[in-house]
Amino acid sequence: MKTTDAFWDKHAEGYAKRPIKDMPAYEQTLAHVRRHLTSADKVVELGCGTGSTALLLADGVASMTGTDISEKMIGIANGKVADQQVDNVQFVQSDASCTTLPAAGYDAVLAFNLIHLLTDIPAAARSARRLLKPGGLFISKTPCLARANRFLPALIWVMRKVGYAPYVGILSVEGLERDIASAGFEIVETAFYPAKSSSRFIVARRLEDH
Repeated sequence: MKTTDAFWDKHAEGYAKRPIKDMPAYEQTLAHVRRHLTSADKVVELGCGTGSTALLLADGVASMTGTDISEKMIGIANGKVADQQVDNVQFVQSDASCTTLPAAGYDAVLAFNLIHLLTDIPAAARSARRLLKPGGLFISKTPCLARANRFLPALIWVMRKVGYAPYVGILSVEGLERDIASAGFEIVETAFYPAKSSSRFIVARRLEDH
């Protein structure tokens, strides 16, 4: 088991119980995501955690597949599917490469609060592109912590040393958007939610040729 697997497995139950810190910003993000989805879309969410966001978006799409590296997160998510009796959602354990999912099989790939936790962002963007049909959308929201408090990197380093944080990349907006575009995407929409935060919302369309 990788270290990241173990971290999220350890914290899965606490993560599931933790309330959303900024509900207005979360709802605003969901509203903007829904504008880009249709009832005919097949969608996959990378790093779905315990499945709450995927389940909220599922009623607006044809099918929703959620993936997460943590077996325990996926177990909790599947429990929600059973409790809610949702028939167009499935959850599977996978890292962000999602090599078991079909190439060009999805109309949209979602990644919320995930990309800054990955050590190879260009590879993750290429993996997202592999999953998408030509013209499909990669929709993400990512903390770009280079905009945040300058003492934050040191705090994260200390938290990692004592086991209270996973790997966290200190991303810039420019670097993140460059990595996504370089993987074969055209960025079509960007925003910050909340407006004064570091959370960069990006909608990028898969280019047919790259």
